[in-house]
Amino acid sequence: MVHGFTRRAALLAAGGTLAAPMAARAQAPRVRLMLDWAFQSPNAFALVAREKGYFRAAGVDVQVDRGQGGGAVPVALAGGSYDMGYADINPTIRFMAENPDRGIVAVAVLHDRSPLCAIVRADGPIRTPKDLEGKRLAAPDFDAGRQLFPAFARAAGIDASKVTFLSVTPALREPMLVRREADGVTGFVTTSALALKGIGMAMNQQRIMMYYDHGLNLYGGAILTTRAFLERNPEAVRGATAALMKAYIETIRNGTEMLDVLKRVEPLTDVALERERHELNLERVILTDNVRANGISAVDPARLQAGIVAVEQAYNLTPRLQAAQIYTTDFLPPAADRRI
Repeated sequence: MVHGFTRRAALLAAGGTLAAPMAARAQAPRVRLMLDWAFQSPNAFALVAREKGYFRAAGVDVQVDRGQGGGAVPVALAGGSYDMGYADINPTIRFMAENPDRGIVAVAVLHDRSPLCAIVRADGPIRTPKDLEGKRLAAPDFDAGRQLFPAFARAAGIDASKVTFLSVTPALREPMLVRREADGVTGFVTTSALALKGIGMAMNQQRIMMYYDHGLNLYGGAILTTRAFLERNPEAVRGATAALMKAYIETIRNGTEMLDVLKRVEPLTDVALERERHELNLERVILTDNVRANGISAVDPARLQAGIVAVEQAYNLTPRLQAAQIYTTDFLPPAADRRI
């Protein structure tokens, strides 16, 4: 979709996905990678790539750090404190629509659907998105579900001005709903639904409204960087992306090893909970018909552009961002290596 980064980048595209010349291996370019959240099964593929030596095999030295929310990743990339990131693409779209000169770009889209949702009590009065009007939703300010709520509201026919958001820390979000101090929460289904289950609200006691079920058909998690970093370090981006995608596809095919790695890195990991989170992620976010047919990061430019327009409209931004500005296929591994 995006062309003309550098002749060097184009020549590198012809190389193998994980092969690296000896000189590159010796230099091992350093990449600081920021994840979207604490180490959990949805982002543990990055730990797999590190622990199994995939970054090293690709000739790149990658520092993997946990994040503090998907909305913080593009800010950190733009500010230069990190070189690459993994986060939901939609807060990045908003950031780029508001700051088009900051040059954030996705080099791979890992989630064919967005995990964004609103969750309320199944036995309560909120049965449709429209019923959220006049209600209180709890979420951190940086929560992607909260940041994209105006786009969800527009798509689902909600008057967003009639919805009150309560700003809370992540640890307080789900307890607010359980204690009836909030009428609902926004967030990732893989985070909030399981957090609610863990504090006593079973899945059948939750009404989960996936944003994609109500007219907002967005992509989800993506590997991000900046155009400036791409220009300076195309081989590092290519190697890191290939290593991440190799590990990601392995976790789709068999999550057991990923859970073992996660437990080793984070000894307090609840393996049963993370297995359930992984399966929920596969079901709700990853394994679509498109992915089964075409592999990971088989992005439809028209669909991506429609998502960009939805975000711009939701925030009353001047329409100007094009899909080619936010996503490039130039650093992807070959299609055969992205099949599941």
